[in-house]
Amino acid sequence: MASIESRSFEGPDDTKTMDKTTMELVDLAGGRIQRTTFQPGWRWSECVGPTMGADRCQVEHIGYAVSGHLHVEHDDGTTNEIQGGDVFRIAPGHDGWVVGDEPIVMIEFQGGPRPAGS
Repeated sequence: MASIESRSFEGPDDTKTMDKTTMELVDLAGGRIQRTTFQPGWRWSECVGPTMGADRCQVEHIGYAVSGHLHVEHDDGTTNEIQGGDVFRIAPGHDGWVVGDEPIVMIEFQGGPRPAGS
């Protein structure tokens, strides 16, 4: 592994799209960093859940919100508003949705798809 690595989301290693979602993934230091853009009207339980056969996300997310606004509700009853400039951790067992008419852009350091074999 190189001593210094620098990558850009302008040339991601992988891009995934689904209903109102774009994920750009960059491999770095044996892991993956993910930039995700959720469009207005996106809700996990409606846009992702049906493909996963679940109504709640069971992945932990750790990241930084670049812009936009996301409402998150956890199984334990807690809620939170994540907005541009916030650093966040979301435990497994949650639903979330975009608030307003601006996309939310998030950088995730944990929670996105991982490279094969990792």
